[in-house]
Order: sequence, then structure tokens, then C-alpha cells
Amino acid sequence: MVDDLKGLLTGNEDAMELDQAALNLATIEYPELDFRPSLQALDRFANDIANRCHDLSDGREFVRVANNYLFEEVGLRGNADDYYNPRNSCINEVLDLRLGIPITLSVIYMEIGRRLAKRVIGIGLPRHFVIQYDDGNYSAYIDPFHGGAILSPEDCYRLAQAEEDNPRLLAPACKRQIVMRMINNLRGIYFSQRSFEKAQDILNLLIEANPNSAEEYKQRGLVRLQMRQMIAGKKDLQKYLELNPEAEDKEEIQGQLHAVGKWLAALN
Repeated sequence: MVDDLKGLLTGNEDAMELDQAALNLATIEYPELDFRPSLQALDRFANDIANRCHDLSDGREFVRVANNYLFEEVGLRGNADDYYNPRNSCINEVLDLRLGIPITLSVIYMEIGRRLAKRVIGIGLPRHFVIQYDDGNYSAYIDPFHGGAILSPEDCYRLAQAEEDNPRLLAPACKRQIVMRMINNLRGIYFSQRSFEKAQDILNLLIEANPNSAEEYKQRGLVRLQMRQMIAGKKDLQKYLELNPEAEDKEEIQGQLHAVGKWLAALN
């Protein structure tokens, strides 16, 4: 199912909604994932928030009710103790365990907002991810990882560890940017855990979406060598040098290709 993300990654923002994209990405970790319980949970959360609002058109009330419901009643919270567990990047697990990282908690809030026709957008700060509610009358930055804390722009800059105020850091993130950030989170986790098959699944998707991405070929080539897929790994590293003939690590990669070639020749 992860292949279904190709349309979104190539720039078609209408390819699928963000909840569907997040669930498709989660199939790398959970290949047999049934999307229905997660989608039903999001529907239920949205209905419960709407029922608790006296005036759903009041943005300030919506944020107050949504924050109380999601972070007090439901108990969504940031998993600071086990931050790099891949479950935190899988929205189905976040909905089940009520634990997540900034971006998955933000996606849940955004998708509830979408169901209620509320404008909740993602803000991809460096080192952190927050959301903004903005209906033209009321606006607030919200940090789902820290219990729905209401932030000022200056708070956001501090979270980003920005040296100076830079409004460009607060630009809305499109669906593709959000999904790419989730993909890169998982890629880093799988590399650190040496989960090479899952890392390869992610790299396959990225290469399919962008066949001219030299760096992805290099990473997949190295992953395949680790998996003892020598011929496939060799082809990927050759493709990397073809796409990036002036690569800074050209000599290192050529050395690896030479070693792989000698190993393959010894098999004959």
C-alpha cells in the first residue's frame, strides 16, 4: 500500500487526504494494517468535539474544547521516554496507545479539523512540528506534543532554536512536505535500528517518486550491500555515480564498487 503514496510525493496534493497518507506509510511497519479502526477513531473524535462545542463557529471555543478533549479526556501525549520508537510515527499506533511524536499528534489534530471544516495547518519548524488554527478571526499556534500548549510566534522561534525571528519558519507545510518529514523520520529510525528491509521499502518509494535522486540510490545501494544483495547494491551505487559524477565521496564509493566486484568475481 505504501506505493499509493507516489502520487502525493510527486506533487499531486489531491492524491489522498493526510490521514490516508499517514496510514499508507504505516504499512511499512504493519503490512496487514486495516485502516478502518483508525479512520473511525478520527471520526469519533471529531463528532465528540463538535458535540461538546456550544458554538462550533467560534474558533477560540473550538481550540479550547479540542485541546481539553484530545489531551485531557482522550489522553494524547508526547512520548518523550521512547521518542525514536517507530510506533510513534505510525498514526494507527498513536491512536491506540495515545502516544506519539510532534508530527503524528499534529496530523491527528489536523485531520479532526478537516472533518469539522476548521482550518488547522501544519508548521514544520526545525527540530519540532506544531500546528496553527486560523479562521481569519482567531489564530493560535498549538503544540500537540506538549499537551496542546498555546504558543506565540516567539515561542515557536524558541522551539526552532532560531537565532532571530524569521516569519518564514511559520509557513504552512503542504501535505507532501508533511509526509516527506514523516518518511525521513522513519528512514532515520530504520537506519539506526539496522532495519534494512524497512529502510529499503522507504527508499524504493522515494526512488519511484523521484528517479533522479542520486542520494536515495546511494542509500539504497548501501542498504542492499548490508542485506547481501550484492548485484542490486552494485547497480544502485553505479547509478549514484552516474547521477552525481562529481560526488564528494566518489573515491569511497568507487572503492566499495571495486570490493564488490572482486567479491562477485570470486564466486565464479
